[in-house]
Amino acid sequence: MHSIDIAMALTFLVIATTVILYATERFAIETIALGSVVAFIAIFTVIPVETNGALITAGDFLSGFSNPALITVICLLIIGQGLFQTDALEGPAKAIVRWTRGKTALATVPILIAVGILSAFLNNTPVVVMFLPILSAVAATTGRSASRVLMPLSFIAILGGMTTLIGSSTNLLVANYAAQSTDLKLDFFSFTPIGLILAGVGSLYVLIVVPRLLQPRKTMAEEIQGQSGKQFIAQIHVTFGHPLVGMESVSGMFPALKDMTVRLVQRGEKPILPPFENVSLQPGDTVIVAATRTALANALARRQPIMDPEAATTPDGQDTPSLSADSMTLAEVVVAPASRLMGRTLPQSGFHAETDCVVMGIQRRSRMPRMAMNDIRLEAGDVLLVAGGAEEIARLRGNRDVLLLDWSAAEVPRRRHAPKALGIFATVVLLSATGLVPIVAMAVAGTFAMIATGCLNTRQALRAIDSRIFMLVGASLAGAVALEATGGASAIASGLVTVLQGQPPAVMLSALFMIVMILTNFLSNNAAAVLFTPIAINMANQIGQSPEAFVVCIIFAANASFATPIGYQTNLIVMGPGHYRFSDFVRAGVPLALILWLTFTLVAPWYYGL
Repeated sequence: MHSIDIAMALTFLVIATTVILYATERFAIETIALGSVVAFIAIFTVIPVETNGALITAGDFLSGFSNPALITVICLLIIGQGLFQTDALEGPAKAIVRWTRGKTALATVPILIAVGILSAFLNNTPVVVMFLPILSAVAATTGRSASRVLMPLSFIAILGGMTTLIGSSTNLLVANYAAQSTDLKLDFFSFTPIGLILAGVGSLYVLIVVPRLLQPRKTMAEEIQGQSGKQFIAQIHVTFGHPLVGMESVSGMFPALKDMTVRLVQRGEKPILPPFENVSLQPGDTVIVAATRTALANALARRQPIMDPEAATTPDGQDTPSLSADSMTLAEVVVAPASRLMGRTLPQSGFHAETDCVVMGIQRRSRMPRMAMNDIRLEAGDVLLVAGGAEEIARLRGNRDVLLLDWSAAEVPRRRHAPKALGIFATVVLLSATGLVPIVAMAVAGTFAMIATGCLNTRQALRAIDSRIFMLVGASLAGAVALEATGGASAIASGLVTVLQGQPPAVMLSALFMIVMILTNFLSNNAAAVLFTPIAINMANQIGQSPEAFVVCIIFAANASFATPIGYQTNLIVMGPGHYRFSDFVRAGVPLALILWLTFTLVAPWYYGL
């Protein structure tokens, strides 16, 4: 056996082992991916292999980590984080929910159908980038896990992209090769009728079945924010120019505080208790409310905030250090046993002066006192909702008077930057979709703009980078290098031609679709298409058939990249925000790929008269 054959066999072994380990999820994806890269480097170091007169080196296997497609995905994740941090799409999401009367299916299905239609005429990637934050916001508004809607978003975009000539770069690549090597000229809608059949059947599965196959997953932050039943006592100081000045009660409630329960309005020495009839808020009033953490965070984050962190600390108007709204983090702390805070009110405790953190609310499980927050004497076990800079919150870990609940820390959205974030996002999508600027260039520029304009800080941007995606893409491209260098991919293609020799055209088409469909989930779809288009044309010539059915077969099969997150760029884009695992794509994507294969096997021979 030649050394290159040994290298090819070992390459197949590494790829098969890697895929199995990904699917079983016994080890971290990053560890498996890095291990596969190390294995390839070791194999090609021990067994030198040349391609185009040059030896394959470790640098060739590491080049995937600087691939433009990978950089694009990472930057798009950061841009999406900018939209999230500024709550830029909360308004459109709420409008969609109101229009659909809060029914999640009615809210998401029209959006997904619009994605499929747009993907037929635009590049899939900017379409998914455009709708991902909208769908995430709609899911959050309706209380549904984003994992139930984001994988369908990617799948619908891929299905829509396979219906026209410009729907995917793969379609153009195959059509151009066919035009150069044969008389076949595919126009814009040449394969749209059969493409619509496949996309229609696939879409029914995606819209009805896929959401039921996916487990609802939330990040720790979402789980904390989702505890809507947990109420804090907080107070709002109405000052001159405050948005609540002049607000009148309507049916005993204040419209601007509909997410809060107003327990008391303190006006000088006079307490005003509910029910509130004909009460108009005035400067100097202190409004005592019971509210969830989410409601208090929203009151802090508004472009015209209802709650002022400084006023929460010093109702008497004393000067305090400034707490920047750009870097505000909310966290929960528990008053420790034997704490110096016990028996003291917040003004007496000196908590703000000592920690530079502001107490925004107090939660007491035993009872909810009807008094001003600053009049409550603290007890062991009280939970304080505190606001401060990230560094100040982190320093609370060393404070002996309170116990910081680390998992509860979350930054307050920077809503005053929302218009900037929307403008950056729209510019990236528009210029990328029209093709005026390469998408990788726009993604990098958009990332810089998000940080430079204050929509994100560097720490938030780095936190948006998903290490699983980074390692998955880099390792898969290393595998593609190994397959190409050893001739492994060509060997699969040649073996297919040999095995199918003498079979009916319908059987050849079906087998060709299956092989390309499998490979496209591990190579890039463009690599699978380039490899098999000449083989498909050759098969058609050998049996005396028009190459059109075989070329269209390659287009559809190369687009059927649903079974792995590395199969297509849009799968990678939704993997992080949807909190998906490798096995989620296998569970939901393999049946979809098989449905498309079966549909094509039944429809193509009839459609093309084979």
